[in-house]
Amino acid sequence: MHLPDDLRTALAVRLRATAPTRASAEVDRLIETYRGNSPTSPASSPILRDDASVAAYAAYRMPATYAAVRAALDAFRLQAGAWAPGSHLDLGGGTGAAAWAVADAWDDAPGPYSGSAAEGGAGHTSTVLDWSQSALDLGRELARDAAAPAVRGAAWTRSPLGGGPALPAADLVTVSYVIGELGPADRTALIDAAARAATGAVLVVEPGTPEGHARTLAARDRLLAAGLHVLAPCPHDTACPVTGDDWCHFAARVQRTALHRQLKGGSLPYEDEKFSYVAAARFPAAPAAARVTRHPQIRKGLVLLDVCTPDRGLVRDTVSKRHGPAYRAARTTDWGDTWPPEGTPGTG
Repeated sequence: MHLPDDLRTALAVRLRATAPTRASAEVDRLIETYRGNSPTSPASSPILRDDASVAAYAAYRMPATYAAVRAALDAFRLQAGAWAPGSHLDLGGGTGAAAWAVADAWDDAPGPYSGSAAEGGAGHTSTVLDWSQSALDLGRELARDAAAPAVRGAAWTRSPLGGGPALPAADLVTVSYVIGELGPADRTALIDAAARAATGAVLVVEPGTPEGHARTLAARDRLLAAGLHVLAPCPHDTACPVTGDDWCHFAARVQRTALHRQLKGGSLPYEDEKFSYVAAARFPAAPAAARVTRHPQIRKGLVLLDVCTPDRGLVRDTVSKRHGPAYRAARTTDWGDTWPPEGTPGTG
């Protein structure tokens, strides 16, 4: 997953003056924050507390957040058919990674759709809400020369996220890497507010950890209670079959920028961002028949697929050469993909 060229350039230009030593210290603080336990009460101040922390976040976390949201949107759009958003609201959007991801995901959509496949128009609008003014200011700067009109013309609005804020209606509401910063009551209130605001769909993305998975499941329950239905990753609206010490997550490989490698001291040109997510919709559409939940295991003449299914729960499907087209499809199927691919017969 590559960052859009205009975002990569904007990050390099806007963050060029960042002092590496101070930014590195902020990166270390952010790593500890994101790896730590969630607060039990509402946070008293933003994690992105000043210009230095915001710059460190943009260099260290924005590419990974973009990749995770973009991958989740790919899975959602595959099930959503012709639907596309006419308006997008990003809650806790910080420097705008989700706004860039949504614009890229629907770069071929004529819009505005307002939740349906209407004709004509010129794409969607985006509004980013966050309680860190420094994050919003940098996000606006990064978006200034964006190729996508939705990013270039996005509204950047300061707003508290706790207590179930009153939100403007939007076709698509995204909540990425946010609810872990809130206490349990505020998490519930924010997801409920997102569901009320969404006229079309809600996407929640969290870190791919046991705690992130638990928060995603709780959000899924609230979205289902609000009348939405799940399109991805789950192939059903029933209870999650992942139990015990296991957790459902996926991964997006993102190319590291030169600044990212400098701040982290890493040598690899990429990193794998693990994430949990749920995408739920109000419009009629069907989820995948099944979802691959682990890296496929390729053996001689066999492919072993761990899949989540609506009627069998978590199962391992063995696809052999005798399955013909299904076997050929299985050899190119990846973790997180739908199964079987559209137009490919299964193994039954």
